[in-house]
Amino acid sequence: MAALRGADVLAGALARAGVRQLFSLSGNHIMPVFDAALDAGLGIVHVRHEAAAVHMADAWGRLTGEPGVALLTGGPGHANGVSALYTALASESPMVLLSGEAPLRERHKGAFQEMRQAEMAAPVVKAAFTAQSARTLGDDLARAWRQAKFGRPGPVYLGLPQDVLDARTEQGERAVPEVRAFAVRPIPLGEAAAQAVLAELARARRPLILAGPLMSSERGRAALRALEEASGTPVLVMESPRGVNDPSLGALPRVLAQADFIVLLGKRPDFTLRYGQSPAIQESCRFVLLDPDPEALRQAGYAIGDPARLALAALADPFDAAAQLARLAHPTRSGWRDEVGAAVRRRPEEWQTISGNGAVHPAELGRAVQLQIDQANEAVLVADGGEFGQWAQACVSAPTRIINGPAGAIGAALPFAIAAKLARPQASVFAMLGDGTFGFHMAEFDTAVRAKLPFVAVVGNDSCWNAEHQIQLRTYGRERAHSCGLLPTRYDRVAAALGGHGEHVERRTELASALERAAASQLPACVNVAIERLAAPAAHA
Repeated sequence: MAALRGADVLAGALARAGVRQLFSLSGNHIMPVFDAALDAGLGIVHVRHEAAAVHMADAWGRLTGEPGVALLTGGPGHANGVSALYTALASESPMVLLSGEAPLRERHKGAFQEMRQAEMAAPVVKAAFTAQSARTLGDDLARAWRQAKFGRPGPVYLGLPQDVLDARTEQGERAVPEVRAFAVRPIPLGEAAAQAVLAELARARRPLILAGPLMSSERGRAALRALEEASGTPVLVMESPRGVNDPSLGALPRVLAQADFIVLLGKRPDFTLRYGQSPAIQESCRFVLLDPDPEALRQAGYAIGDPARLALAALADPFDAAAQLARLAHPTRSGWRDEVGAAVRRRPEEWQTISGNGAVHPAELGRAVQLQIDQANEAVLVADGGEFGQWAQACVSAPTRIINGPAGAIGAALPFAIAAKLARPQASVFAMLGDGTFGFHMAEFDTAVRAKLPFVAVVGNDSCWNAEHQIQLRTYGRERAHSCGLLPTRYDRVAAALGGHGEHVERRTELASALERAAASQLPACVNVAIERLAAPAAHA
């Protein structure tokens, strides 16, 4: 049997895991993997900044349920990518970061770009370790893959020393793990525990089931709809850093404050839920905690505080728990479910007709984008953070969406959109982002053009870092608001200069035709819209 390089073992293991695409920015340490990818049939989306590769792997994981894979070089390349891991971790997105590292034989001698990379990644991943030999590299990849998917999914880091990639193993193909090495078994919710949860739900007058970011995927939302129908209990997903004040959840604060029993299905009672405390949640409200992570259960108990408020806590995979509860449930009918549904759908009536004073109002921009989504056969909505991102999340909906998530970071929208188009090639992808956000990864228009991945980026341009500007106004007063202004840059021209399609909109009458031309261009497109500088919408009373 012919000997294989470590790089070939890695590429073969990736292919056996079902990987089709790597998101990467090249560099010295990982060129053996680029070479091995040819024989393994792995595509490479070659990005312009390492953080963009991590964001793309994150989006791939959320859309497919299988880990996305980012491949970065060592030293500064790895460092550039690490910050994006936090968004993936908070959003419970399965992904694997592979970074080249200095050769093992040169460690502690001042090697080129030598850095304690696993230690750097550790705070923002589920696990971080470095390969030690070509012979075990395939098993290392399988281990990272399983850890990324098991329990609460998240990013995992595997370091690739260059001499491990170049070394040969006499095991040859035997060093590539079998498909079963990548399989993960969910943590089941026992029938007795499920029956106990259902009994508590039956006794409650105003129960809620709240799910975490993992269940925001298409598969997750389908499972939650089935659970709601089977049990008669209203079920909601919370995935925004705005938490109970997430404007896309309408009047959630009103019904949340009335709940007398809450099942947390993979949802932490963290800052987004005001730690389960009054006044967001009444002091007499009791909880069930179903979570795949023992540490999350411990932390949840600490946040809630009073043991009398905990009816049950159990380790369980959220998907398995949702299916088990739905299977055993006997539906109950009450006005409470309808009341919660109406509250979450509630939007101010004026949003349907409101128009900007000169510049476009974010709500009317949302209406125009919604019309495009409604006309598409299949659509994916990407919505970034910031004030305009909150307007987008509140005003626009699609069967599938990806947002910045509980981390609250901005900047991922363009990489997310590229990965979304790759994962869903038949879908129309719309990314809504602010002008500040656009600046993070504008060069990825070049990536999308090279990869022939069209999408429509809708930029709400208010010439401002508006989220921070609004903080200054609220906290310090208008006379002390400073240093948050931006230029009214023509981001449409940036996209066009990089080979994409650009549209500029200053008046509401131009919106529909600009969006239609952008969608019809079959290019990565930017619709740059001058919008009013407004605070994000609040939760709706």
